[in-house]
Amino acid sequence: MRILAIRLSSALALQAAATATALAEQAAVPAYFSWAGMYFGASAGGAVPLHSGETFQAASGFGAPVYDLNPPGRGGAGVTFGVSVGYNWQHGPWVYGAETELNFLDGRRAPAGTFPAPAAFAAMGVNSYTLAPYDGGNYFGSFRGRVGYAFDRALIYATAGVASGGWRGASTLVLNGGGPGNPFVSGNSATSRMKYVVGGGVEYAFADHWSARAEYLFLDQSFGTQVFDNGNMYDFVSRTRSDSHVFRLGLVYNLGEPNTFQAAAEKKPETKTDGGSAANLPFPNVGAVTEGNMSSTATTTPKINPTTQTDTAEAERYSVHGQITVLPQGYPKFPALYSGTNSLPPNGQVRATVSNTGFFGVKLWDGGEAYVNPEIDEGYGLEGSLGVAGFTSAEAYKIGHARPYLRFQRYFVRQTFGLGGDAETIDPGQNLLGGPVDGNRLTFTAGKFSVVDIFDDNRYAHDARNGFINWSIVDLGSFDYPADAWGFTEGAAAEWKQDSWTARGGLFQISAVPNGETIEPIPFRQFGAVGELELRHNLLFNQPGKIKLLAFADFAYLGKFDQAVYLGLATNATPDITQVRAKRTKAGGGINIEQPISDDLGFFLRAGLSNGRYETVDFTDIHRSVSAGLVLTGAGWNRPKDAIGLAGVLNGISGGEARYLGSGGLTAMIGDGALSYNGEHILETYYKYNLAEGVHITGDYQFVDNPAYNAARGPANIFALRLHGEF
Repeated sequence: MRILAIRLSSALALQAAATATALAEQAAVPAYFSWAGMYFGASAGGAVPLHSGETFQAASGFGAPVYDLNPPGRGGAGVTFGVSVGYNWQHGPWVYGAETELNFLDGRRAPAGTFPAPAAFAAMGVNSYTLAPYDGGNYFGSFRGRVGYAFDRALIYATAGVASGGWRGASTLVLNGGGPGNPFVSGNSATSRMKYVVGGGVEYAFADHWSARAEYLFLDQSFGTQVFDNGNMYDFVSRTRSDSHVFRLGLVYNLGEPNTFQAAAEKKPETKTDGGSAANLPFPNVGAVTEGNMSSTATTTPKINPTTQTDTAEAERYSVHGQITVLPQGYPKFPALYSGTNSLPPNGQVRATVSNTGFFGVKLWDGGEAYVNPEIDEGYGLEGSLGVAGFTSAEAYKIGHARPYLRFQRYFVRQTFGLGGDAETIDPGQNLLGGPVDGNRLTFTAGKFSVVDIFDDNRYAHDARNGFINWSIVDLGSFDYPADAWGFTEGAAAEWKQDSWTARGGLFQISAVPNGETIEPIPFRQFGAVGELELRHNLLFNQPGKIKLLAFADFAYLGKFDQAVYLGLATNATPDITQVRAKRTKAGGGINIEQPISDDLGFFLRAGLSNGRYETVDFTDIHRSVSAGLVLTGAGWNRPKDAIGLAGVLNGISGGEARYLGSGGLTAMIGDGALSYNGEHILETYYKYNLAEGVHITGDYQFVDNPAYNAARGPANIFALRLHGEF
């Protein structure tokens, strides 16, 4: 008994000592309220514009500032309200993260009405002028960083980032009683500076997941310029300032940690994926490096794997990813007998692009997901993305800017319905929530995204941030898919996946004018239909291969090349495709082959045709294209995340477009003023060198023979260096 008492007292003493030690350690580490995780917010408040006036400076044709117009402004304090989504990381009391938002903003309005004209106009018989603007700038969006210090449930923070919105939109000016010709018409304004937002606030968590905030922002939507032209050599230039003080209150719901919930109780709570486990990352709520964007879950890719005994029993509630890509590109002098308006200049050139993208996703309900992708872009492609039909950088849009600018390139919802079959696991990724899914399923996607997010995918040639970068190699060159000038559009797609095949179909809005900046606003007035059948097999090399059959049709107002040439001959003028547009249908199709040869070596091939009688809808001037190539990873020399790629593409156009270009006509992409036709032949090779997890540098070379189908120009040797990072 004495021995038992001694042992019991010793155990109690040890337990007391351990408890005291634990309490001491706990006391030594201060407890902080957790601000980490994804959050959603709504806000409302007021905005005070700093400038309300506007000056219409008399330009060409008038010749003197006495003709300047100074209408009174309509600016004043107004309301603002909107929604936001963001993500916080936390280290001790320090909190930092990223947030994106979209808001209605009232207050700054363009002048409207009839006003007395300056005395100088009396000689023209003009006594007044009328402005009829379209108020298209009553919104702002932003993509901002935040850093703050938490006092338990109170957070004080500063914030800064890039803004969008604020342009005045199209407008008309009419000189009443006479003048040199009416009306004076303007398009969207062009800004000369980066739009930005900076400010700070205080936030208080009144419940575990709910917080309220008060915030101040200084919003600078930049210095805008609009040219009002009457088509008769007379112009006015409008210059406006658009900046505001914004005061607002907000309510925030924080999803918090962890980022997963139980999805299938019978599965084991471990996870092994090709990209690495999110649980092993420094920030456990952020997914692993994913090597590129994927917006389709109805395919078999390196991110979608058969479920095994070690797969996770948990599915992501939300996802946060990001990427940055810097891509300078240039070429030395090349021979050219002549050049035109849309030619690649023969004297050599260097240009660069920078893109920064956030990928935010959240689970809405069973099978339902929502995503938004704010993107900050800067820079230009070579010669503003002109002069080569198979353009040399898929990181370069048709619209460039010398200053950073923000756009919401994607915002969409996805709904998946399981149909049974062997279970699969989707790895966490950009625009992918990780977790188990049925092997057979229906997937519906609707919103704004790129058609080629879902169609024409190929694991060896489809991601310009991680592989090849030529337009006609990363996509089927003759696939004239609906898109704005940045490559995105609004629409819906459906995907039906079964064990060995997937069928896809979609309807998408086309740009308002071919290759334009804005999407057709009226549903089905101008639209495109796309269909694709994917067949999966293991017939070659005992590797999982794919064959995809693609068909598309565009219904839009398009010009016909031969009609433009005939009109030019009849009027003794250079043919202009924009003068012969009418409602027409342009169709095409192609085949896409993806075939691994071994675990480290893969082959791809694409071939396609499209109707070449009509102008390009939204992609580029290619009516027939064949591309093929190989990609080899560096596993053979102990660098498994390195890769070498080699590919070639043969592009061609129709006889109608060749005649049009030979007569001096221009398209959105090419036009040398004359043409000695030959096919455009491009060879591309690259080496991707992995620097760290999710970070690589790539050297790329392209040989472009007969750029823009012109045997009188080239060949051009084009070099690029790509630095890419993602998490």
